Amino acid sequence: MNAEELEHARLTRSAAVASITVALLLAAAKTWAVWQSGSTAMLGSLADTTLDLMASVATLVGVTIAAQPADENHRFGHGKAEALAAMFQVVLMALSAFGLAIRAIEQWLNGGRVASAEEGIAVSVIAILATLMLLLWQRHVIRRTTSLAIATDHLHYQSDLLLNLAVIAALVLDRYLAVPGADPMFGFAIALWLAWGAWQAAGRAIDHLMDTEWPEQKRQAFLDVLAQHPELRGVHDLRTRTSGARDFVQFHAAVDGNMTVAEAHQIMDELGDQIEAEFPGVEVLIHPDPQGLVDEEGPAAEELLPELTQRSGDETS
Repeated sequence: MNAEELEHARLTRSAAVASITVALLLAAAKTWAVWQSGSTAMLGSLADTTLDLMASVATLVGVTIAAQPADENHRFGHGKAEALAAMFQVVLMALSAFGLAIRAIEQWLNGGRVASAEEGIAVSVIAILATLMLLLWQRHVIRRTTSLAIATDHLHYQSDLLLNLAVIAALVLDRYLAVPGADPMFGFAIALWLAWGAWQAAGRAIDHLMDTEWPEQKRQAFLDVLAQHPELRGVHDLRTRTSGARDFVQFHAAVDGNMTVAEAHQIMDELGDQIEAEFPGVEVLIHPDPQGLVDEEGPAAEELLPELTQRSGDETS
């Protein structure tokens, strides 16, 4: 494991441990606040924090496995463990949202009111401050590592800010302003928020598990790097994917058919160096082809850098 991978592993583990620590403290405080207030909105906040705790444990397991180097049985590494951890979080978020929505509807129908508000408000303020500090550290880690599992965990805690503000609003409206149905209404809104977060997180995790291609902007930036090499005559059958924090690319590179194997190999090495300079850590597999030879069909046969063939024609003339 190189220095960059070691730093990635250290940062992601530190973010996961920080999440677990914050979630443990807040879960204990919110359990007491629910017992004191009987608030559905606060119960929703406790459910979300319990979810965060379980999800953060799953994140820690996921990033720890993902940080392991490639072995004989996992030649592409263990990066998809992060996507699996994210999917586990999605399931928990969906179940939590469903259970909270049912509780909110029941309280609405029964006309229940909160018993006390002071404890819930105090705990929610503490939760907001602790969550803000955690989010700042997670954001730093995400910028450095692009970790999917940490990004999904970050989503949970982003929602916690609005969630805790919603709890404060629900308690004030219900207890001090006597607004009927305020507490279950906010509880149901929190359930919808959790469900929406689960939907978004599921999409990102599925993209990783299904080896979705890079975004078009990133693919084009990669092609722009390839186009800089003067001996390259064409590029086709470009395939990209991301697994955890690692990127993988393979493509066919056309070169002058009169080159020797050693000369073509030298160009492939130079392309690899160019790619590494612009996309550090990416794993590249290049298949050299003599110019004009395309064995693939359909989209894989499409020339992705037509300006290279034009450049070759100009040089020939």
